[in-house]
Amino acid sequence: MLPGREFGLALTSLLSWLLFGDSSSDPEGFVRDASTIQSEYDFIIIGAGSAGAVIANRLTEVEGWSVLLLEAGVDESITGQIPLFAGSLQLTNLDWQYKTVPQDNGCQGYANRKCNWPRGKMLGGSSSLNYMLYVRGNKRDYDKWRDDGNIGWGYDDVLPYFLKSEDNQNPFLAGTKYHGKGGYLTVGEAGFRSPLGAAFIQGGVEMGYQNRDCNGEFQTGFMFPQGTVRRGRRCSTSKAFLRPVRNRPNLHISKNSHVLKIIIDPDTKTATGVQFEKRGRKYVVKANKEVVLSAGSIASPQILMLSGVGPADHLKEKGITPILDQPFVGENLHDHVGIIGMVFLIDKPYSVISTTRVMNLPVILNYTLFGGTTMSLLGGVEGLGFIKSKFADAADDSPDIQLHFGSGSEISDDGTAVRFAHGFSDELWNEYYKPIVNKDSWSVFPLFLHPKSRGNIRLNSNDPYDKPLINPNYFSDARDLEVTVEAVKFCLALSKTEALQKFNSKLYDKPFPGCEDQPLWTDDYWKCWIKRSSFTLAHTVGTCKMGPDSDPAAVVDPQLRFRGIKNLRVADTSIMPIVPSGNTNAPTIMVGEKASDLIKQTWL
Repeated sequence: MLPGREFGLALTSLLSWLLFGDSSSDPEGFVRDASTIQSEYDFIIIGAGSAGAVIANRLTEVEGWSVLLLEAGVDESITGQIPLFAGSLQLTNLDWQYKTVPQDNGCQGYANRKCNWPRGKMLGGSSSLNYMLYVRGNKRDYDKWRDDGNIGWGYDDVLPYFLKSEDNQNPFLAGTKYHGKGGYLTVGEAGFRSPLGAAFIQGGVEMGYQNRDCNGEFQTGFMFPQGTVRRGRRCSTSKAFLRPVRNRPNLHISKNSHVLKIIIDPDTKTATGVQFEKRGRKYVVKANKEVVLSAGSIASPQILMLSGVGPADHLKEKGITPILDQPFVGENLHDHVGIIGMVFLIDKPYSVISTTRVMNLPVILNYTLFGGTTMSLLGGVEGLGFIKSKFADAADDSPDIQLHFGSGSEISDDGTAVRFAHGFSDELWNEYYKPIVNKDSWSVFPLFLHPKSRGNIRLNSNDPYDKPLINPNYFSDARDLEVTVEAVKFCLALSKTEALQKFNSKLYDKPFPGCEDQPLWTDDYWKCWIKRSSFTLAHTVGTCKMGPDSDPAAVVDPQLRFRGIKNLRVADTSIMPIVPSGNTNAPTIMVGEKASDLIKQTWL
């Protein structure tokens, strides 16, 4: 017999399928795999993720253009549509299941000092795996890109592309200066709010911050998050951008298609096509106009290096003949990383405990029919905060810390899923978390928005199926650790506010395993915990950095054209020179929208 949680997920998925099943006329109907692969297309897009799906939609608006969209994975799962259980997709076949190389200053509490790096391996990419939070970042992020020479990428330049995609469901926001209405991508709040979520917002107000739309005029403040959800279910870029146009005759979508390399003429330095493997058969398909690489900040540099483009010495070491020596492919890797696993216990029955308060028939039926209940929470995140540490400019709207508030914690699912996604060992779980399992609690995940540490992506071998070497160099810059400690201190102060003390909130104060030798509650103690319990937000960027001609480290130009290779463009998080101040899915969709226009401007 299935355990209660798995049975509930299966029942919810079955009911959803029966009530909202697929049909040929359904604009949300599932994408069928291409039955034939032509020998040539005008454009070949590698990766059907947050950017690639957008580009495929926009380019096939031109009836005379043919597009092949390649995706290594399959379609989304029905279970993956339930927002609360986003974490359960990790470490499945819908996840690339990457891990970092051993870290010197982070991931210390995990096996071999390696952190999990989840990435979506399905249509929609990581937009089908993530926690659905719709966060654009700070205006100053994009103005910094522009001021560094990336003309056309300032905030006023990119805002129209955010608006173009968006179909905001909040009537107070939709159609305003900062929010769009009528786009493909549905954006809205979860269909449930707990007393804890409201207390988090009120606590922020007590701490001197405003309750505001952090995607609007100002970012600093607290808010109930908006997410890419539609009728209480995930709205990935596959659902938003691919499914409505899946029957266009000029769009072929090929699933289970693992790209082996981009075909590049070594003499003319021109991308002419793509080689990929599908169900044991290898294909070589010609691109008459462009190859568009949208495989993400890990796979895009990996594919480039497999294709002979990257640091020449490294390629030779792996047995690959260099076509273009580009030493900065795979460099500039950075990410938002914070501390996971702080538990604040309360004495009121308000937290999201999946085994008793979620997985029961009334909740499941309510959610299936109306899209509400706790199952609609965005990965369990009920609040966002953007605050300033003592290192930030107090006079500027440029917060340097982000808070993700959860009305539950590591202990709220009976230890069945979250702890595995976060990478905690059985030993740590049994020693630290198991004694308080399923108690009422809340948690907050703080992180530094402007990391200084930089790492890289390298090949492990010349085998396209071999996972690359991922080295984020977490906390190699001491400032990253110092600001994260300040973020933890803010969370402790937040727990003492009147709003959260109504529940007698109290940090679970058992010394964290591995840090018992540090004086409790000191900076050294928190640094130890942060290093042991580091966790990625999967906001990895920068490995094919965009920059002007004057930037020697730039891999692509501001039109996203690859420097030194004709007819090759990169469009995903890898082109971002600096990570935006927040979650990166919305900015990646923006990149897809802008890239589509840049391509149209070139070829029309």
